[in-house]
Amino acid sequence: MDEYIERFGPVKIWAATVIVLAVAIAALAVAFPQRVYVDLIWQYYWGPVVADAHGWNCVAWADGAELPCNEAGANAGPTAEPGYTAISYAGYIPTLLLLLVGIYFIIDWLEIERYRAGFFALFPFMLFGGALRTVEDANVAAYRDTGELAIELPWSGFLISPLIYVTVFLVALVAIVAGVWLERKEYVSGYEYPLFGVGAVALAATLGFLGYTAATQPYSTFYPSIPAIVLTAATVSTALVWLGIERFAPDLNAGTRYMGIVIIWAHAVDGFANQLMLDWSHVWGMTYTPKHPLNDAIVTYTGALLPQSAEVIGEAWPFALLKLAAPVFIIWLFNEEIFEESPQFAYLLLVAVVAVGLGPGSRDMLRATFGV
Repeated sequence: MDEYIERFGPVKIWAATVIVLAVAIAALAVAFPQRVYVDLIWQYYWGPVVADAHGWNCVAWADGAELPCNEAGANAGPTAEPGYTAISYAGYIPTLLLLLVGIYFIIDWLEIERYRAGFFALFPFMLFGGALRTVEDANVAAYRDTGELAIELPWSGFLISPLIYVTVFLVALVAIVAGVWLERKEYVSGYEYPLFGVGAVALAATLGFLGYTAATQPYSTFYPSIPAIVLTAATVSTALVWLGIERFAPDLNAGTRYMGIVIIWAHAVDGFANQLMLDWSHVWGMTYTPKHPLNDAIVTYTGALLPQSAEVIGEAWPFALLKLAAPVFIIWLFNEEIFEESPQFAYLLLVAVVAVGLGPGSRDMLRATFGV
């Protein structure tokens, strides 16, 4: 393997791997449409997107048509539900790692040096991803109200996880390339400033659209108490965790430093948004069900093992605690040696860590905030 890497270079090896995998999957889907496309790709990857896009709890494959399970009748084939499964994770995780390697090559090609500045400049894009996903939730609410999707498939699929990560990445990539170009032409003192600006404008525009929808459409509303509760809980808990680290284990954040605050806060938002909506969404007249296997397992086992606490403070509180503990463990893993040995990959992984916390967390919070 080392011989091939030295001969062709890692970028060509990576590109060839991506092409071979894509062609192989496409060829198998054409050669075995039922076994490969319908029973695997559709059931575990595209079917959940179709169900999510329409707000259906279940979608069935019925002789080439995609119908709600209760309408499929005797012709129903495989079914899919919104969210993730162990099988879908088995495909998404290797794909994510493969994409991260490709992003690493892009960063190396751009010769970016101030990675820490780039990390903070990408922060608005994490919130933008959650807000953009809420636009699709509004699209589903419009479908329930009118019977038509304002944004049709497959385009709305790019606003649904996991494809939304690709959408946000492409916007961020354009902003990074433009920022680097502006810096090298000496129009700006650092690429991070236009990068942050693009993310902030994209976020503001998306929130503005959601606010306009809430003000003009009957299927959306506005509950300001929800972001107030989630953001306050996340910020206070992050401060307590961070001060605890600084007081009792200052060496823990020697590598990440102030980036650790962003990492903890991002996952705290996810944890408290999930806890609030899973346990207390009925206060605002909504019903929220877990879409991730981990959330579902925690709610199930908490209700079974700790029924008294579940009656008082709900069933999802262990998830909030987990989302405070997990980033501390991540901070501990990213010590100074990792940043010295491979800074590009270390910062890239931390961006991904923030994205998988703040993206879903901000979406859950905004989805409830605008009642969609």
